Amino acid sequence: MEKKTVIEAIGICKSFQGPTEVKVLSDVSFAIYSSEFVSVVGKSGCGKSTLLYILSTMDTNYEGDLMLDGVSMKNKKDAVLAKVRNEKIGFVFQFHYLINEFNNLRNVMLPALKMGKFTSEEIEAHAYAKLKMLGIEKEALKFPNQLSGGQKQRVAIARALINEPLIIMGDEPTGNLDKKNSDIVFDIFKELVETYKQSLLIVTHDLDFAAKTQRTITMEDGQLTHTIH
Repeated sequence: MEKKTVIEAIGICKSFQGPTEVKVLSDVSFAIYSSEFVSVVGKSGCGKSTLLYILSTMDTNYEGDLMLDGVSMKNKKDAVLAKVRNEKIGFVFQFHYLINEFNNLRNVMLPALKMGKFTSEEIEAHAYAKLKMLGIEKEALKFPNQLSGGQKQRVAIARALINEPLIIMGDEPTGNLDKKNSDIVFDIFKELVETYKQSLLIVTHDLDFAAKTQRTITMEDGQLTHTIH
């Protein structure tokens, strides 16, 4: 059975204009398929984060095309892209970006409340189920500042999952964690792929983490140098 293409970059180029033009991405093309766990590695400044911003539809100023769920994201209005991001992409960053005024359960609920497809009671039950899936349901009514770094990151992953996204994108999601918590996060990601058929694209400088993913894309000077399966 052929795997479904979740996201595809087609000849993406990106330059920053300054006194001189600096090319940051040059003819980047690759695809990610359903329930695939892909990491992107490369030295600082090679263009990984820039690529992630384009793939996540947050940066629209590029040449080439981006297909998400079979639909081109080129020339779409900001409001359309914001809706796509909320519905189809879950984000996990190096910093958890949880809101300290809200308890952990509410933090997880926020993207679903924004989407407005379900009642708040349904969303609350769904959010609690995600926390339970990640083994931190006991922390649901605590606040982010009462959690350890590893627990906060698990709440952030639950929040990324709440709208059943097509793909989860991570920007250095273990960059702020010690080895033990990095391993826990990796194991969660692995389970999401194997058990829940989630697709993942993780930008990381942690080569041990990348080596354990199903496929590693290496970037150098704005280009893909190779892909390891």
